[in-house]
Amino acid sequence: QVQLVESGGGLVQAGDSLRLSCAASGRTFSSYDMGWFRQAPGKEREFVTVKSWSSGRAYYADSVKGRFTISKDNAKNTVYLQMNSLKPEDTAVYYCAADARRYSWAAVSMAQNDYDYWGQGTQVTVSS
Repeated sequence: QVQLVESGGGLVQAGDSLRLSCAASGRTFSSYDMGWFRQAPGKEREFVTVKSWSSGRAYYADSVKGRFTISKDNAKNTVYLQMNSLKPEDTAVYYCAADARRYSWAAVSMAQNDYDYWGQGTQVTVSS
């Protein structure tokens, strides 16, 4: 069982930066792909980024590529989302998620249905 708790959301202006944190409980944090998803008002929840537990490689949605960076600190059981050059369209509830991908050869997933554990979400609001 893994519990995820996000923090760091808030109200910022366009062009500002914000860093989200996701603290995880559980002994096998290092064996989970850790991802971030977001849901804007009136829209479906969408993939933002994921970091592979096996390769360390990160994958990003085109909308955030070059502006957002995911990082993972296994010693602290924490994953971060550094968001730079924020835009009003980044406004959403951001969710941390963990995927217990068992095999290193299996593909990293960007589909929310493949994720086993979710945090409660943290609101990010970007004003213009």
